[in-house]
Amino acid sequence: MEKETSRLVAKKYVVPFVLVTSLFFMWGFARAILDVLNKHFQEVLDITITRSAMIQATTYVGYFLMALPAGLFINRFGYRRGVVMGLLLFAAGSLLFIPSESLLSFNFFLVSLFIIGCGLVVLETAANPYITELGARSTAASRLNLAQSFNGLGCIIAPVVMGQILFTGDGTINVALPYSIMGIAVLLVALIFCRVNLPEITGDDSTTADTDEPQGMRAVIGRLLRSRRFMLGVGALFCYEISEISINSFFLNYATDGGWMTPKEAAAVLSFCGLGLFMLARVAGSWVMSRIKAEKVLLACAVMTVLGSLLVTLDLGLPSKAGIFMCYAFEAIMFPTIFAISIRGLSGPSVKIASSFLMMSPLGGAVGTLLMGIVADATSMSAAFMVPCAGYAFVLIYAWTVIRGKLEKAA
Repeated sequence: MEKETSRLVAKKYVVPFVLVTSLFFMWGFARAILDVLNKHFQEVLDITITRSAMIQATTYVGYFLMALPAGLFINRFGYRRGVVMGLLLFAAGSLLFIPSESLLSFNFFLVSLFIIGCGLVVLETAANPYITELGARSTAASRLNLAQSFNGLGCIIAPVVMGQILFTGDGTINVALPYSIMGIAVLLVALIFCRVNLPEITGDDSTTADTDEPQGMRAVIGRLLRSRRFMLGVGALFCYEISEISINSFFLNYATDGGWMTPKEAAAVLSFCGLGLFMLARVAGSWVMSRIKAEKVLLACAVMTVLGSLLVTLDLGLPSKAGIFMCYAFEAIMFPTIFAISIRGLSGPSVKIASSFLMMSPLGGAVGTLLMGIVADATSMSAAFMVPCAGYAFVLIYAWTVIRGKLEKAA
């Protein structure tokens, strides 16, 4: 028993862990493409930075609107069917890029991205809490950080691949082919998940009476809304997403501003330096948090991201350029760590519904990119980094509050 609790993943759950972890790569790839599309559409469709921010905004509005329905669906039909539904929506949105390119309609592209966002949130709502349950509670944050590192791998590959395809200099859109290939690949993965058996992790309160009834769901939601720790966790994730997504969205703008890099070079640097550093830091964070309390690691990382984003905002030359890479390194553990802390002590239907609330947080990405776009158009790209700096500051306050024990246990 002691040996089993010391394992990062319980022996009987190794295969489900591998299968579900593969999904983290897929949505990491899909989300990282957006960062390249942002700059690409500015050039080929001649739109402003603020207008191009609608790419992220539309995708993450899909997250917000679909998150709670996704949680209710997964609670009723289980994790496996939730994964399959998410994959089908993901594939449908990807394949819609074919008519979108034919019509050369930015608005039609946004519709396609909205559907992809709906699919991705279903996948994340299912996979994140599922991973935390595949072993001892004490290693949940470390286990989720390990799985999320494959999300980072997808993020590394996407910008460099799409940068080579999109930034050809001939003024063409070039997006239908990579998205149609991705859509077909996702359909094949959906077929695999239709045929595999994912054991349901029911938890301690799975036998609670009438939890599938509306009255039971209202009680679960009511308990979550009254939990100060959980609600502050939702707020912290929202602010983290403001910072992380907005920096990714405008990295290419920042790197090409003033001739520092070409768009193609910036896409490669984003992949290998920015997001590569992000992935390595997430793997390292998984190891560190198996030895140091997750809350303390979160606090230290929050301090460093505030410092890094502040350096960029002040536009100090080389220190500012180093500051943006500090953000990538130290933000890496934030999402899975805040997520694991927020659902600590929950089980059964509470976990699934809590996950759906937490997965509304990427709406912060929509808010952050729009705010950064407005500030950048009005002032400069460097000054716009005050937006992610404010988001990291809230995460710092949250981590400090958790360490001081000011939040009650989750409901």
